[in-house]
Amino acid sequence: MSLERVDPNAKRGPLYRVLVAFTATRLSMWISRTFLWRLDPPIMRLTRGRVRLAGPVRTALLETTGAKTGQPRANAVIYFHDGDTPVIVASRLGDPRHPGWFHNVVAHPDIRFGGEPYRAEVVTDEAERERLWALADRVFWPYANYRERAARAGRTIPVIRLRPAP
Repeated sequence: MSLERVDPNAKRGPLYRVLVAFTATRLSMWISRTFLWRLDPPIMRLTRGRVRLAGPVRTALLETTGAKTGQPRANAVIYFHDGDTPVIVASRLGDPRHPGWFHNVVAHPDIRFGGEPYRAEVVTDEAERERLWALADRVFWPYANYRERAARAGRTIPVIRLRPAP
């Protein structure tokens, strides 16, 4: 399961644009919250990442250690590359709370992503966050809507940079 490069500046085709537009709908967000987040990890494990329920939107399996339980956890997350560095966003569709995997990454930053070991670091510098958001929005434009929803609830969506594990 090798991590495929996602160039934020690459041109996206019509199928990609249609699927991303659908993900911004209430129906799609309900489907994602209700089913997809549970189904995607086992499907990705079974197919070694070849089948993803997000279709042409690139996702990879984020494997963490539970912050409270210490148990292994897996979530499929959208990602992109900043140069050679993978970047993920803890959006949770703009909900008022961070996704559970974000708390796991903060508590245990040594993770596996796309089958490879990484060390996760939360980007705190505001200028760097803005630069990375500009890249993220090129890959998945609903992030802008998610940021607005989260801000209305008083939440700032974290951006996480993944560095190769030492």
